[in-house]
Amino acid sequence: MASTFPTRGRSALTVTWIAFWLLVVGGLNWGLIGLFGVDLVAAIFGPGSVAARVVYVVVGLSAIYCAITMPALRRPANSI
Repeated sequence: MASTFPTRGRSALTVTWIAFWLLVVGGLNWGLIGLFGVDLVAAIFGPGSVAARVVYVVVGLSAIYCAITMPALRRPANSI
């Protein structure tokens, strides 16, 4: 089965999947905050801790990465 992701190399595909799953984790965390007022990242790492801030920054960077690379997924693989 052919992948719909750009085939620029295995490492690019791995980074894309990592970024995607970080967005899923971030989205679930925001869902918990909105529904129940529970910030799971802060609960695990401590509110305002360096580790929690690193998690937030990494999730934000993955969002930027996906915002830039996702439009390429709409193009046919042979046009990249």
